[in-house]
Amino acid sequence: MSEGPRKPKYSATRRLLLKSKLLKKAASMLVAEIEEKKLEKQRVVSESYPPLKLSGLSVQQLQDLCKDLHQKIDVVDETRYDMEVKVAKNENEIESLRQKIVNLKGIKRPSLKRVKKTTDDVLGAYTDASKLMKADFKANLKTVKKDDEKREEVTDWRKNVEAMSGMEGRKKLFNAGQ
Repeated sequence: MSEGPRKPKYSATRRLLLKSKLLKKAASMLVAEIEEKKLEKQRVVSESYPPLKLSGLSVQQLQDLCKDLHQKIDVVDETRYDMEVKVAKNENEIESLRQKIVNLKGIKRPSLKRVKKTTDDVLGAYTDASKLMKADFKANLKTVKKDDEKREEVTDWRKNVEAMSGMEGRKKLFNAGQ
């Protein structure tokens, strides 16, 4: 059945021509639909609100007409405001219900296990050649030499006290201080 690559039914130029014709037709249909919506809107507005006849009216009649129009505008604004409040209330309710659904479902988190890592594993996360290098933390430390010369010999303290007692001991301390 599969005898290599299939040949397309139409050639590439034919497909391109058909595609361009479809796009042109879709564009013209879109323009016609927009025009139709405009005409429908104008028709609905003209039916709902007929044009005003202002010619030949006195000042008092014009003022009454203005008051009447203001009252109608107020009624429309009230209904619009009521609709906005209802929509906002419904949106808040929908959002709260979504939150409840999320809380009821809960978020499944996998149980985490504690893993012990050696220094080689930790360094391996930062370097590519972790198996080639071993962690040698002591290599960069400074070495401290112990001074044995400064240590004084521990002698019996009683002899020291006897030698320093009296005027002789004080004289030695005075001479040592100079």
